[in-house]
Amino acid sequence: MKYQSFTAVVFYLFFSSVAFSQEIDIVPYLKQIEKGESKEVMEILLKLKKENPTSANLIFLEGVLTENGQEAVSIYQSFVEKYPDNSYADAALYRIYSYYYALGLYETASKVLGNLTDKYPDSPYIKMALSQEEAKQEEEKIPPKVHQNEQTKEQNEFNYKFTIQAGAFVKIENARGLKSELESEGIFCEMKEKNVGGTTFHVVYVGKFQNRNEAEKFLQQINSRYNLNGRIIEKEN
Repeated sequence: MKYQSFTAVVFYLFFSSVAFSQEIDIVPYLKQIEKGESKEVMEILLKLKKENPTSANLIFLEGVLTENGQEAVSIYQSFVEKYPDNSYADAALYRIYSYYYALGLYETASKVLGNLTDKYPDSPYIKMALSQEEAKQEEEKIPPKVHQNEQTKEQNEFNYKFTIQAGAFVKIENARGLKSELESEGIFCEMKEKNVGGTTFHVVYVGKFQNRNEAEKFLQQINSRYNLNGRIIEKEN
């Protein structure tokens, strides 16, 4: 009787460990997201998380569905730290790299790329990232052709040296929402697109400042008031 009881326990533990080690196939859901069906996948994700609370793949899927870039990076970072051997770990690192690259934080992006290269040397995302950086370097070598009167007009209309990068969003509606909220209070805003590795980020820029001190004071205000994580950048010439 004792032997049978012990055997039953071993049998239960074995199959329980197998069940918990099984991962959810999220490929179909990733394809749905590519088709623009993010809302439908989000509804499915909530159900899947309840049924499979230990699934690492679902954490990555949640990151993909997270519209706020900063929150998504936090999810990806935690995912990589907890599940470095997961099949989506290199994809998570690449998405972190893409976010920082899109924001113009090239030094931070470079460190993430180095981490990706060291930990996952066979990842196809390394080539994608390097191609993006090569394209940027080539672009910087070619000065834009601007007609003299157009150049003078731009200098008159945008006579400032610094601005604030308030945020970057995958979903354009979120970027427009922030832009609209700031503009409603008379704050200058503009929105530009940056494409990194096939992902388009909608970046919101706030304010025009002649010196960095002015920009720093305003940055503190909007970061506190709107719960942002903005940064000061120099105006592109």
